[in-house]
Amino acid sequence: MTGSMAGAPLLSEDVAALPEAPLAGGGALTARFRAAGASSFRAAAALVRRLPYGRISSRARPELVLEEGRGTCTTKHALLSELARELGLDVRLILGVYEMHERNTPGVGAVLALHGLSVMPEAHCYLQTAGRRVDVTREVDAAEPIAGFLHEEPIAAAQIGDYKIALHRRVLADWIDRTPGLRGRTLDEVWTIREACIAALATPA
Repeated sequence: MTGSMAGAPLLSEDVAALPEAPLAGGGALTARFRAAGASSFRAAAALVRRLPYGRISSRARPELVLEEGRGTCTTKHALLSELARELGLDVRLILGVYEMHERNTPGVGAVLALHGLSVMPEAHCYLQTAGRRVDVTREVDAAEPIAGFLHEEPIAAAQIGDYKIALHRRVLADWIDRTPGLRGRTLDEVWTIREACIAALATPA
């Protein structure tokens, strides 16, 4: 799907928007979260939210978010979507692409300015439940809300690797083609700038 989900608010950072359920049953992720001190799905989401931003050693293994004590929007939400699946909750993992800039993603402005850019399409993962988008990785007071998405679609946790990257690059290539002043820049060049933005987010101020 492209654009915004009709009738749904944009990203909520409130874990209370997620369904509540005890961490019961014999699932592997359920056991991991119980061992980490969480007793419910919302408590698990709050635990994940408190972890610092950073890439884990293998995005193919979202459970490493708990082991390595960090995660990105992609791996944190993939982990929670898999926990929800284990618990039988109606929570979907969504991949969206939005125009990232300093106001909605503090920390990237200097990198963008260095390369003569004001915005950059960025892929962002979050959860959807009961028609609402829920994001447990963005800081409420640190950034203005994301105003809309260039593209959105539900994905499986197994698609957070190659599929997510390929989709992001397709959207980015289209953005380059239709953005005045960017024609002539290669996709790889713009992707390198995007990577520098992500590195800036992971670097303490």
